[in-house]
Amino acid sequence: MAPSGSSFLSVFVFLLVLSPSSIDSLSIKDSFLQCLSKNSESSYPFSTILYTPNNSSFTSVLESSVQNLRFSQPTVPKPEFIFTPLYESHIQAVVVCSKQLGIHLRVRSGGHDYEGLSYVSEIEHPFIVVDLAKLRSISVDIEDNSAWVEAGATTGELYYRISEKSNTHGYPAGVCTSLGIGGHITGGAYGTMFRKYGLAADNVIDARIIDAYGRVLDRKAMGEDLFWAIRGGGGGSFGIITSWKVKLVPVPPIVTIFGAARTLEQGATKILYRFLQASDKLDENLFFRVSTQLANASEEGKKTISTSYNGLFLGDAKKLLQVMQESFPELGLTKQDCIETNWINSVLYMGFFPNNSTPEILLQRQNLFKGTFKGKSDFAKKPIHESALEGLWEMMYEEDTPSVAFIPYGGMMSKISESEIPFPHRKGNMFFISYMTTWEDPSENAKHIDWIRKVYKYMTPYVSMYPREAYLNYRDLDLGMNKNTNTSFKEASVWGSKYFKGNFKRLVKVKTKVDAGNFFRHEQSIPPLPISMRKRK
Repeated sequence: MAPSGSSFLSVFVFLLVLSPSSIDSLSIKDSFLQCLSKNSESSYPFSTILYTPNNSSFTSVLESSVQNLRFSQPTVPKPEFIFTPLYESHIQAVVVCSKQLGIHLRVRSGGHDYEGLSYVSEIEHPFIVVDLAKLRSISVDIEDNSAWVEAGATTGELYYRISEKSNTHGYPAGVCTSLGIGGHITGGAYGTMFRKYGLAADNVIDARIIDAYGRVLDRKAMGEDLFWAIRGGGGGSFGIITSWKVKLVPVPPIVTIFGAARTLEQGATKILYRFLQASDKLDENLFFRVSTQLANASEEGKKTISTSYNGLFLGDAKKLLQVMQESFPELGLTKQDCIETNWINSVLYMGFFPNNSTPEILLQRQNLFKGTFKGKSDFAKKPIHESALEGLWEMMYEEDTPSVAFIPYGGMMSKISESEIPFPHRKGNMFFISYMTTWEDPSENAKHIDWIRKVYKYMTPYVSMYPREAYLNYRDLDLGMNKNTNTSFKEASVWGSKYFKGNFKRLVKVKTKVDAGNFFRHEQSIPPLPISMRKRK
């Protein structure tokens, strides 16, 4: 049964709560508090879960789940207030009041947002943020192989609650354990078991969403079109996800984690080229993350490129070494590079927690990756030759803390249709590429962003084309953006085709059906069809 919270607000919606003229004489906060009270059947003190810049806790609440500190800088627009609902009925009320008062809202469940779209608006002011961090209950049903998880719970909390009930169940979501599950799944969400079981979004059974009319809808009530759209079609476009029902997957009682690093002096370029050739043909029980970064060479003061191979194998070390010998002997993985453990401890390893960490650390919602950064993504359908990799290394030497990661495809990702859910990056892709650069001085933003744009341009001949595909959960406003609420279908198609390929048109149709007025919107939200085009349809 889905966690429903309190039922203070009925499904009906009435919008004549405050007249527009009355807002002029009231602050946005006061107007909202009046509206919330009139739209709730309870006498809940909403002022206790609403934070304005005058509140001493405002900054800490705003920055609580921010990963990219580029959007914490003083020049970045701040919300009029942050609303932290405790129940679905609170969210229903805030949707009704935002609509009534004409105040734009953004919604976040975790904040691991590459471009800050869940808590920053560059195109509309004033705006408010609805932060779902307090909606974090999890109910695991091992007999049913499922779990209901509220949107503000983190992936780490979900992993921990599953492990409490079973050491042979897991869920194939991401490695960053402070991700809010609500927004994570809306982008597809790959993790260490996606080659075996697909994406987190592929393993969703049901959901609860609050639509633009303030109604709470489950899968049956929302219909299959909207249920299709929210599993990979992006957050902030169709409504506010309050909880997901996810399908648990089997994991063996013993899994193997492993790590090995090779520098250029150790033949890293040839080894990586061989890895990219084999990437989509590897055993589906095997996950790799190959990270490349600058490292100190043996010669003092000199830099080199290091390639780090870290991964998870759903089986014991003996079987892993057999698989590696057959498919990727060039790495030279040995038993000393491997650790046999259980699945929940593999989560800690892949999440970069200290070696002595226990699973309870996942309940602390620690964000280990806060920093100022810019990221981009690519999908590749053929190996990148050694000469091209060498050119990439030369560019990495120009930057302070660059990182390029390669994630192999294949397995289940080649078996699921690209139209099964909005996430289209399936068969034909050999590997996924993530680019990242981090820095500390805000005055150097332009310098480092220019560098990653240059790398992205350099990689053009070696990655997917027509369209050049991109991963939605690594949002990138360089691909294009909605500059106003009337962004045309044609303009949005530029970035929409990169994230969704042919699924973009279907997403637009769903948006037009469920939110024709474009209430839920941001710089890269799915736009509804213009009225003129709807008539032609």
